[in-house]
Amino acid sequence: MLTITSRRSGELSALRLFTYQSPNSLVSRASGAAGRKLKVTRRTAYRPTATVATSSLQRRDAFPILGRVIPVAYVELMTFEQPLPRSLSPSRLADFQTCPRRYQHASVERIAQPASYATAKGRFVHYIFEQLFKLEASERTITAARSFLPAAREYILTPEVREEIVLDEATEAKLLVETDTIIERYFTMEDPRTITSEGIELRVGVTVDDTPLFGILDRLDRDEEGNLVIVDYKTGSLPNRNYDSQTFANAELYAVLCEEKLHERPTKIRLLYVSQGETIERTVTEVVIKARASAAAAAWKKIRSYYDDGFFPATPSKNACRFCSFYERCRDAGVPVAPR
Repeated sequence: MLTITSRRSGELSALRLFTYQSPNSLVSRASGAAGRKLKVTRRTAYRPTATVATSSLQRRDAFPILGRVIPVAYVELMTFEQPLPRSLSPSRLADFQTCPRRYQHASVERIAQPASYATAKGRFVHYIFEQLFKLEASERTITAARSFLPAAREYILTPEVREEIVLDEATEAKLLVETDTIIERYFTMEDPRTITSEGIELRVGVTVDDTPLFGILDRLDRDEEGNLVIVDYKTGSLPNRNYDSQTFANAELYAVLCEEKLHERPTKIRLLYVSQGETIERTVTEVVIKARASAAAAAWKKIRSYYDDGFFPATPSKNACRFCSFYERCRDAGVPVAPR
């Protein structure tokens, strides 16, 4: 590890040590004042693993070391005004694993993310299926499902959502047509009248390995053999089956929640791609349960550390930046975001 020290009047004073852990990450390892936290407001390219000790918060464009120049960031002392979230959900874990800075903006700073057509459509469809499964099994017909369209328009398509996604008459008509198609395809995938559901929109909170976890399950079913099955509705396109580990990641963490809360392990996960009329399934194993719990615990430990440091590193990439709501914010802060 390369250590760089800055000198002020030929002397080292009030040193603060920072470590570049990975591209675009700067983490405080020591601070001259307890309780103060650090945030990088603009960065330039640098050499990973370089350690920088600065004697002040003034600008450091670069330090020449043995003929090499390593640019250094702007740093300002700051603290988060918001408390650390009380728990970690599968979706927020995915945010953190994709890019810790996204987690910071969404979960710590709680910056509102505007709705999109895709997210509004997902909530719209989920609402209809949730209402459908509140009915007695014999009443879960396609006609009943369609009857919830007016309520979905009222509860999901709020004035704020309509404004954010610019929902004009043509776009709303498109949404209603696509939703009707989804309802038709869903009824070719399964017969809801034959399904035994243990819970819908089931809220589960547990602590595993000192990690507070929380999730909301679309459905938790009991199959014909009496086993628990996690069911998750998907309104997007079918995933690449070469990346099943990523595709099932959220639902497998739901399995961890269920086993800890209910003392019973779900045996299967069913992802219903209702827009496509196809289902993909995966068996839940002990190896999977342990791996997901371990990954969540490791992430929570890092989250706490980054929160205490006052800085969550950005890890820009094509996939991370493509649909991120905070793209412009990061770019303005000097993060080398991937081109869209």
